[in-house]
Amino acid sequence: MKTQTVALLTAGAIATLGLGYIIYFDRQRRSDPQFRKNLKKARKEAAKAAKEQKETGQADTIKLIESVIIAAAQEEYPTSPEEREKYFMAQVSAGETLCAQGEAYYNEAVLPFYKALKVYPAPMELLGIYQKTIPEAVLQVIVNVLSIEQQAAEAAGGAQTTATEAAGSEEIPIE
Repeated sequence: MKTQTVALLTAGAIATLGLGYIIYFDRQRRSDPQFRKNLKKARKEAAKAAKEQKETGQADTIKLIESVIIAAAQEEYPTSPEEREKYFMAQVSAGETLCAQGEAYYNEAVLPFYKALKVYPAPMELLGIYQKTIPEAVLQVIVNVLSIEQQAAEAAGGAQTTATEAAGSEEIPIE
């Protein structure tokens, strides 16, 4: 027999076996009540596991945000422009290095990027740059940290301080 004929017969036999398995599996799925129950049970378990994993992920994100806020609050930031620039570059470099190591290091990369954001003169501009350069998961956590920090500042009367700082030396009454 030719090699081509042997290969063709082998491929035909494999295709026939595959088709037979598919037909058998489909028949089992349709007619065997225990098989259907097992499939339904497996789907429920998978959905439950996915839900638990999602809840655990949310709890981990909340813990990460809290730790970033606490670490950033304890940090003493430089005051002179030269020191701020050096600090900014060091933090961005550290964050980029962590991101380059893979998804496992994304949570660790949040703090350096956030510290860099704190010393940058135009934070909104830097957020736009971050949006284009850092992974979405890291950016989302940074935005969440900013949001929570802003809410805490407003709750503590930070809204008046922020308005005063924005207006320069003028005092703007907030009603």
